[in-house]
Amino acid sequence: MGPSLLGATVLLCLVGALQAFAIEKKGDVFKKTACPAFLTFENVAYLADMTFELPCKCKPEEVSSVVWYFQKNLRGHETAVLTDFNGTVVLDSSHVRAGSDLLKRFSIRMFSLIVFRAQGRDSGHYLCGSKEGHFFYGYDVDVQPTERIAVAFLDGGQHVRDDYAAEQFSLFTTFWDWSGCDRCGVRGEQRRVGLCYVQSAQLSPRYRTSLPNVTSCGSRAVPAGFPPLLHLRSPEVAVRSCLAPCPPREEPEEGVQSISNIVYKFGEKPDPSRTDLVIACPGARPEHTVGWDKDSLRLYRSQYLVGVGKGMRVFIDHGNHLHILRVRRRDRGTYFCWRDGQMVAGFRLSVTFPVQRRRGPADPESIFVMRAVGIGFGVIAGIFFLAHLGRCCWWALRKPAKL
Repeated sequence: MGPSLLGATVLLCLVGALQAFAIEKKGDVFKKTACPAFLTFENVAYLADMTFELPCKCKPEEVSSVVWYFQKNLRGHETAVLTDFNGTVVLDSSHVRAGSDLLKRFSIRMFSLIVFRAQGRDSGHYLCGSKEGHFFYGYDVDVQPTERIAVAFLDGGQHVRDDYAAEQFSLFTTFWDWSGCDRCGVRGEQRRVGLCYVQSAQLSPRYRTSLPNVTSCGSRAVPAGFPPLLHLRSPEVAVRSCLAPCPPREEPEEGVQSISNIVYKFGEKPDPSRTDLVIACPGARPEHTVGWDKDSLRLYRSQYLVGVGKGMRVFIDHGNHLHILRVRRRDRGTYFCWRDGQMVAGFRLSVTFPVQRRRGPADPESIFVMRAVGIGFGVIAGIFFLAHLGRCCWWALRKPAKL
């Protein structure tokens, strides 16, 4: 047995042992965690376009596989089954688009449900159970949209919003921790995502939250008589400048070479003047810290984040994608993306306009133009002829007759 084959055999044995160990540890967790006698729903909230994971926190020990169910409303009769009964569905998140169907945007790994690029329509109840219809654990998922998100640039003196108080409830923003700096060695930016939460004594007791009488604004625990809370208060994002040193590299030239190898010609469109481009940073998700540069120009969020200005043609959305609307010649160049403080990829954009073909005389539009020009010329020539004819007749009548 050669050394390479021996190494591969050892590696496979190690992977199998680690997988068995992970399953055994999972089994220990299920032995210690008893399923509730009365099914309740744990409230969790995310921002749109984010990928989230829902672990099945309890199940009977004899159950070897679980089935996930989705219900928009508990009283509704429509239930989506998010797995087949033969195993799990493995997806590559880079191939999943935001507009894909929910059944194409999920994966089940180690009894946990993973939803890629969640959208507002994915909000609802997720239940971990068996194929016989027994439910073990439930989640109340609130995916808050980004269309009306409020952005505060702290460097410019802007502030996050104050709390909102009403008679039956109060609204506030719960912020996550600050992200890391999106660039290293140069001035960068970091952001802090905040989601809308409500505090009220009238929340449904069937929903479990981290704090008593507090849940996310899109939760099903909010009484139906309350107004739509997400219309009263949208999610928030705070942005500030940062400066982080680059980590030392043992072989700096190797890092530079790896970036230059990724730089490629993005493509030529047949009609760039009507083309909109959306560029994604490889391996980046909305929860990552991503920065964009064009050649030596830094595309900071304080200037290029969507919604900062009206009629923006080049902007960065809240999912870290770079948008270029109505591509023009001056958009040509190399675009670099940073992920979690390190430059990871570059895209060389080439813009070429197609050669316009001349239309022959048999073209209907050309015939129409030529006919219109001919008719107009004929009318003008006729008026000019009649005018001169009338003038000659008038002079002829005024001339005295010779004897």
